Amino acid sequence: MIELPVAGTRETCRLNPSKIIALGLNYRDHIADEVMKDMNGHTREQPKEPVLFAMTPNVLIGPGEEIVIPAFLDDYGFDELRIDYEGELALIIKDRCRNLRPEEVYGHILGFTCFNDVSCRNIQKTDPSGWFRGKSLDTFGPAGPEIVPLERLGDPQALDIETRVNGAAVQKSNTAMMLFTIPELVSFISRQFTLEAGDLISTGTPGGVGPLHPGDIVEVEISGIGTLVNGVRKEKG
Repeated sequence: MIELPVAGTRETCRLNPSKIIALGLNYRDHIADEVMKDMNGHTREQPKEPVLFAMTPNVLIGPGEEIVIPAFLDDYGFDELRIDYEGELALIIKDRCRNLRPEEVYGHILGFTCFNDVSCRNIQKTDPSGWFRGKSLDTFGPAGPEIVPLERLGDPQALDIETRVNGAAVQKSNTAMMLFTIPELVSFISRQFTLEAGDLISTGTPGGVGPLHPGDIVEVEISGIGTLVNGVRKEKG
């Protein structure tokens, strides 16, 4: 659970979602990322419908908190441990809803924020159950710095998104490049699962994903929202 300010108000919003639904492969250039080549369940073809996976709420941390690389990962003896950043636009559901038509979607969104879908590629590539575990480790879901309502943000499909590691730009795109638009993907998700107030949906990452290391500072900046900044450290064994 984290608490974020709501832009343009004196209010805060406590994020304690019943579920976090994330989108895989929602930018064409991310499909072509080299690290995705041998990913469990992944092909280089453009998906015909949104690719969904779940993350558990224990991933959530706020601005300025640290992403912690778990010590237990050393037990596997991976040749190269890959903990990757993925800068994304996320949205928070306003109320209980299901079976939404695309034209109804924006009326059920509380607001938008930055999200970093931190991923352990080693587990994501090898776990027979798919992407769930490698995406759901503690602290692997930074969000913030605030929640921006739609009326203040403008068009969510026209936002610049940039990720920086130690000040160097590593991802740079625009939400116009999504394969599935926000109305399309939220409508699709609401047909699969009833959405509850506070649920968080992260809309996928552009190309350029890469590794994080202890001591790094990672920033996700989205126009109209601001910059989410988090450090990285290794858990002591």
